[in-house]
Amino acid sequence: MPTFVSFSRLATSRLQSCASSALRPSLQLHLRASYRPNLYQQRPLATPSWPYIYRSTPSPNMAPSLDTYFKTIDDNAENYIERLRQAVAIPSISADEERRPDVVRMGMWLKEQLESLGAHMEARPLGKQPGKEHLELPPAIIGRYPAQKDESKRTILVYGHYDVQPAELSDGWNSEPFTLTIDDKGRMYGRGSTDDKGPILGWVNVIEAHKKAGIEFPVNLLMCFEGMEEYGSEGLDDFIIAECKPGKFFQDADAVCISDNYWLGTEKPCLTYGLRGCSYYSIEISGPGQDLHSGVFGGTAQEPMTDLVRVMGSLVDTDGTIQIAGIKELVAPMTDEERGLYKDIAFTMDNIHESLGSKTTIFDDKERTLMGRWRYPSLSLHGIEGAFSAPGAKTVIPAKVIGKFSIRTVPNMEPEDVDKLVFAHVQKAFDGLKSKNTINCTLQHSGKWWVASPNHWNFTAAAKATEKVWNIKPDLTREGGSIPVTLTFEQATGKNVLLLPMGSSTDAAHSINEKLDRKNYIEGCKLLGAYLHYVAEEPMNA
Repeated sequence: MPTFVSFSRLATSRLQSCASSALRPSLQLHLRASYRPNLYQQRPLATPSWPYIYRSTPSPNMAPSLDTYFKTIDDNAENYIERLRQAVAIPSISADEERRPDVVRMGMWLKEQLESLGAHMEARPLGKQPGKEHLELPPAIIGRYPAQKDESKRTILVYGHYDVQPAELSDGWNSEPFTLTIDDKGRMYGRGSTDDKGPILGWVNVIEAHKKAGIEFPVNLLMCFEGMEEYGSEGLDDFIIAECKPGKFFQDADAVCISDNYWLGTEKPCLTYGLRGCSYYSIEISGPGQDLHSGVFGGTAQEPMTDLVRVMGSLVDTDGTIQIAGIKELVAPMTDEERGLYKDIAFTMDNIHESLGSKTTIFDDKERTLMGRWRYPSLSLHGIEGAFSAPGAKTVIPAKVIGKFSIRTVPNMEPEDVDKLVFAHVQKAFDGLKSKNTINCTLQHSGKWWVASPNHWNFTAAAKATEKVWNIKPDLTREGGSIPVTLTFEQATGKNVLLLPMGSSTDAAHSINEKLDRKNYIEGCKLLGAYLHYVAEEPMNA
């Protein structure tokens, strides 16, 4: 009997839909909310041009006020660590409904810290949480320093988030996750220490150090801090877009700086100008009306778990090669020039082996490893919901299981094209099983890849500041992860966006024993301030 299935994408502001050709009646494919639509015209991008910002960059001359500024940071280091201790103590877990008051408390604490330093701050409501209408979203904490704009200075918009990932001592932490614990090597352990409370407090410390040192603040600073980053930044896109319009809070931004990523290794700082995107999917397979006893029904019923494992196993091979037809054809081609630049990046296989805790890398050389991490797409299987996973042995046949996987996307992969290929592959794989069970493949959320111009004055200023603070020229890197709000800021402001990391590759963000090294925190505060001074030195017509 002829049938069809609708592909529907619920975008931020509207429902888009289309129809496909005949499919099995049991296969339904959907696109759900949290897709970030391309709300502004995105410039065409083929193979990204690679940066050479150091070819004509002079050795950075320290602005006269930086000597005093750096000394003030050093003199107040313990106060800044205490500030981080207070922030870590607030369990602002955005994914946990019961912790929502703590998320709000963290946002208000941050607002009060900045207000005490003379910043104009506002807590802007973002409305109800989609799908959980009983729950208010945490406010966007926005601000301006100095409180009155100086028309003669550039305006920099900075972003960070004050929410954190879940954490329990029983997860395997060596110390209480919400108590900042410092070891004899200066490693400061605590949930949110590096992601992202340390970096956002860096901006607070920058303002305070300028006030204590009596140094004129070099730029107009706009701030945007959210409390839902670890849960998809719900509500933030529309807010940013609205506030970047003429007459609104962020309209005057000349450039954007985000500190929510990490060095490639542990010894050399970097500036980041590219991110992979992320499309996250689920595959739900159901059959029996309830869970079954394998001793009674094993061998008599087609089992959803068996179907799911086979479908998910068809997506990717052991070496990470995506098995979905057409995916590799979407990727921008690699040029010889681009390929050669990987050799000069400060990274060794020992770095990634340390981060992995094993030597289970796909490749044995750094060039192909970095390309696999930044330059090419990847597909990862994340877990199965509804399956027995507790300790012990339980002979249950699950009635319904939901597999989770994601694809990290790169230029020039358009999310809509990836979705179509994924759905077609899942359909074909399931059809091949000739199963009587029902399958439902869904896009949970999607964020596009991002690539900026590292030849912009925003990056030049950051490079000079990094060299001054760390005495070395930073690597220019891309990241394998995704920060979807980066693209939102670029599109909404029309300005250059810089990723300026504070932490290192071993900080274990999202994992147990998350930490931020004391040196990275204190020197990072120097870096953020120096960056603003070098921004002020860049020609206004640049």
